[in-house]
Amino acid sequence: MGFRVTPQDNTFFDLLARSAAHSVEGAEQLTELLAAPHAERAAIAKRLGDIEHGADEATHEVIRKVNSSFITPFDHVDIVELAAALDDCVDAMDAVGGMVVLYNIGDLLPGVSEQVAVISRMAELTAAAMPRLRSMKGLDEYWIEINRLENQADTIYRRLVASLFNGAVTDAIEVLKHKDVIAGLETAADAFERVAHRVETIAVKES
Repeated sequence: MGFRVTPQDNTFFDLLARSAAHSVEGAEQLTELLAAPHAERAAIAKRLGDIEHGADEATHEVIRKVNSSFITPFDHVDIVELAAALDDCVDAMDAVGGMVVLYNIGDLLPGVSEQVAVISRMAELTAAAMPRLRSMKGLDEYWIEINRLENQADTIYRRLVASLFNGAVTDAIEVLKHKDVIAGLETAADAFERVAHRVETIAVKES
């Protein structure tokens, strides 16, 4: 017999909250990695990779529940797309950690920590928003703040790029390495904004 839920069942909400919690853990590890001495970064990147694997499994679990459920709290496609968007956030952060280690980058550009702080805040807000999908109340404050933070992240990204090409790094290969890292951080911020857009779409449909 396939798994069935009713609209009052908390299964999907719990799974989405668990998925969002991975993004908070990922942001914590990324923050630690970028501030760590060079010799400690590989071990932290491994932990970040483990979190990414956990996020993948959480996404697969959501998809399995959707496929085995006749009734869901909201549209099947919206649930799957939201779960995938949450997974993208962790993927992006894991990619940044991997690049820092793979490229053997030394000191990061001033301002990178500011960008990571914005991403960490986006992760925290996203995790806090998932339980509110049960009632659909107060979510507008969440996506408005996420959009504001994404705009802040854009500003930091442009400043970092300008600094990079204005001589903050002089070696051409190193310039490319640093550019990949700051572009990866921008991708992570964009991923959190896409989650907020998914939530807004769901809230509008359910209103």
